[in-house]
Amino acid sequence: MAEKAKQAEVAAQEAVAKETKAAPVVSEAQANPEKFLAEFNWHNYQEGIDEVEDSQLKEFEKLVSENFVDTLDDEVVEGTVVHMTDRDAIIDINAKSEGVISLNEFRYNPDLKVGDKVEVLIDVREDATGQLVLSHRKARVIKAWDRVIKANETGEIVNGFVKCRTKGGMIVDVFGIEAFLPGSQIDVKPIRDYDQYVNKTMEFKVVKINHEFKNVVVSHKALIEADIEEQKKEIIGQLEKGQVLEGIVKNITSYGVFIDLGGVDGLVHITDLSWSRINHPNEIVELDQKLNVVILDFDEDKSRIQLGLKQLSKHPWDALGENVAVGDKVKGKVVVIADYGAFIEVAEGVEGLVHVSEMSWSTHLRSANDFVKVGDEIDAVILTLDREDRKMSLGIKQLTADPWTDITTKYPVGSKHTGIVRNFTNFGVFVELEEGIDGLIYISDLSWTKKIKHPSEFCNVGDNLDVVVLELDVEGRKLSLGHKQTTENPWDKYETEFALDTTHTAEIADVVDKGATIEFNEDIVAFVPSRHLEKEDGKMLKKGDTAEFKIIEFNKEFKRVVASHTAIFKAEEMANVKAAAKKQAAQAAESKPTLGDANEALQALKDKLDGKK
Repeated sequence: MAEKAKQAEVAAQEAVAKETKAAPVVSEAQANPEKFLAEFNWHNYQEGIDEVEDSQLKEFEKLVSENFVDTLDDEVVEGTVVHMTDRDAIIDINAKSEGVISLNEFRYNPDLKVGDKVEVLIDVREDATGQLVLSHRKARVIKAWDRVIKANETGEIVNGFVKCRTKGGMIVDVFGIEAFLPGSQIDVKPIRDYDQYVNKTMEFKVVKINHEFKNVVVSHKALIEADIEEQKKEIIGQLEKGQVLEGIVKNITSYGVFIDLGGVDGLVHITDLSWSRINHPNEIVELDQKLNVVILDFDEDKSRIQLGLKQLSKHPWDALGENVAVGDKVKGKVVVIADYGAFIEVAEGVEGLVHVSEMSWSTHLRSANDFVKVGDEIDAVILTLDREDRKMSLGIKQLTADPWTDITTKYPVGSKHTGIVRNFTNFGVFVELEEGIDGLIYISDLSWTKKIKHPSEFCNVGDNLDVVVLELDVEGRKLSLGHKQTTENPWDKYETEFALDTTHTAEIADVVDKGATIEFNEDIVAFVPSRHLEKEDGKMLKKGDTAEFKIIEFNKEFKRVVASHTAIFKAEEMANVKAAAKKQAAQAAESKPTLGDANEALQALKDKLDGKK
């Protein structure tokens, strides 16, 4: 500062000398400019007491501008730490007075000491004590923005301190500015633990700046992508089918696992993870696990690589013992259930199918879910074994005796039993006598008296039903059953009770197109033709009328009964006519009537029969 003041004073002296055309004279201002500037009486100058020549005033202003910082400018200047207290740092910025900065602004630099150069911005030009208040933080921000903008334009790599986590990424201190690091820009692989990066200094590239909102976005991923791209090209160029590579589990989905092969990703489909069936890939692998995988296939540009894990081990069918044969009893776990059967894993990667028809001796097939559940441990018998096609069929029912073996002993024709109604058909009911033994009751063998259109009118699925074995076909494994045969045929009794010409009193239950129906009891419903509904007075019986009826037809085989009310009084009339004729004949014999009398009597009889008066 002293050297600058001396130079300024010499320059001022030369200027004065030129103006007065006299030889240079060393003045007090030239000899000691600092003292001159400090003791200059501004009050007298402003009041006009001490006049100063224009040339001297210009020289004075020049000295001030050259030796002191203009505190009116908002520019960042460099200062020197000249003194430090417990709370502040005193900074000399070559101004009229020294400035002060709180040590809080230097927390990032705990090694600050006297003599260090720092960038500052004048925050308050003069406080209550007349001292400058400086800001190092604001100066850093201004300079930081300049450096960030430059780094964004040039692609320069910058260092940043990861301060903390935030939604979607991290907050990074770059040159004193808080920048945002998106989670997707931390690394080329997905990051699951963000906390591992907190309080670490890393290299970044400034990838985006929003000047309006003063936002900065940085990326660490961008620094390694270029290197990875080179590695990727090198790896892709060397790929071959059947090649075994080491990779790291990068991502796990429901359909497979993505493996990082060193910059190139490949997919191991869930079916290529294990020879055994699995529900989800996480049963086999876990994130960040190192694996050896084999290249199964890839597309022309090798951008989609299909990998395999199970192919690195021998196929379980090839390892299946030669001593395993048809008829052997095996134990396994139910891994998949379908409507037609269940797949049983009898060894790792070796499965056999138990068809639903091989789960039970019953011929009434049901869903496999009725027999087994996924995860069940079951015993089975090998029915077929094809090592070439790697197929095996199993049976469960073979572990128990075939119930048809002694069927003639247990269920002879004519024997009575109780079974369970399993299902209906239009023509009958299937009844299960025991597991594996089903019989059919035809609809005509359900009831002696009821006319049944569908079996559901008579019973329900699950009902217990008494049956009689009617027929037995051992070779065809068929049983014919009857239910009505468990009781006596009531029509045998009705055949006598409702014999022809017997009379019964009943009520007209319903009137139909060609007649009416009457119910003698719960079994006997008789039909009355329309012409047989006529009463003696010529009127017709109506629904609800009670009258006497004569049985004019009884068919036991077809359970048909026909009755007549008219026949009741017609029979009486016929009896009366016959009695009158007989009486007249007797009288005629006594009186020896003439031929004309005989004709007259016959005509009267005919008229009587025809209903004439």
